[in-house]
Amino acid sequence: MSDITEITLTLPMEAMQNIFGGNDSYIKKIENNFHVDIIDRGGVLHIIGEEESAGKASDIIRELATLSSRGSQIEEQSVDYAISLKEDKKQKKSSSKEKDDNILVTIDQDIICHTINGKPIKPKTLGQKKYVDAIRNNMIVFGLGPAGTGKTYLAMAMAITAFQKEEVSRIILTRPAIEAGEKLGFLPGDLQSKVDPYLRPLYDALYQIMGTDNFLKNMEKGLIEVAPLAYMRGRTLDNAYIILDEAQNTTPAQMKMFLTRIGFGSKVIITGDATQKDLAPDVRSGLDVASSVLKNIDDIAFCNLTSQDVVRHPLVQKIVKAYEDYETKEANKKKRKNIGKMERRSGR
Repeated sequence: MSDITEITLTLPMEAMQNIFGGNDSYIKKIENNFHVDIIDRGGVLHIIGEEESAGKASDIIRELATLSSRGSQIEEQSVDYAISLKEDKKQKKSSSKEKDDNILVTIDQDIICHTINGKPIKPKTLGQKKYVDAIRNNMIVFGLGPAGTGKTYLAMAMAITAFQKEEVSRIILTRPAIEAGEKLGFLPGDLQSKVDPYLRPLYDALYQIMGTDNFLKNMEKGLIEVAPLAYMRGRTLDNAYIILDEAQNTTPAQMKMFLTRIGFGSKVIITGDATQKDLAPDVRSGLDVASSVLKNIDDIAFCNLTSQDVVRHPLVQKIVKAYEDYETKEANKKKRKNIGKMERRSGR
């Protein structure tokens, strides 16, 4: 057992209020995760615990204080992510201490754009930062990962920013209209009202970032198009920012069709979660095929986001991680079962 040590930090009052959170919830998280006591005595924090744990807790508080001094509002996700970075031994081994201590600040500096209400949109994790950088530096980017990792939202923010800077002349957003339990023919209304539910997440992001009026004006002019994937057949898409969402529900033929639509001056982002396919069991996902076929081609990047990059409610991160662990366990069980069958056959 390490010796008990005490580290003192002096912070501005406004930073203290930001870092502590409502009902001191953020500080309690840090205390509980690192088994330390954090006491505020007149603006001076006293962090008491084992030397390594107290050091990690103080590093997190210093970095949160730097974020606060830059005008950023400390959120629960930021605190959770800072804690997870300190607990991640692999991350610790692969980074210098200086780099590790500045990750949150580096990420916070990368503002993509602002919503209609003035809220900055920026990556919130290292995985998201790498994803955004890959989009900037490559013509085609595959954003792969579980729900809540910001794959689609960040892609939308990058597309709208490029459109507003006139780097592209239009935005094209598409999804495969695959039903999860219902057939399109059973839904009421015309074709547009049948496919709109599948495109709703794309509309929501556009409204939030561009504003409803601005979005509708550009859509009426044909500068923004939101359509099912089937509408892409036979077209060549030049000077456009193209986002294919829910790509795990494409067939290999659909994915090939989509990728061969790309023209000059275009940039493409393809997002998907391989664990949430709605395809028939005997149909292979076009996303899986593309990941194998295109992995060594220049100007095509694959970004794999994980449960650590989930930026929704902290409970969502736990749910995603629990399913990842369960699926890994089931896959290993199936593998052992198949090995056992092969061994029994060879012993005959």
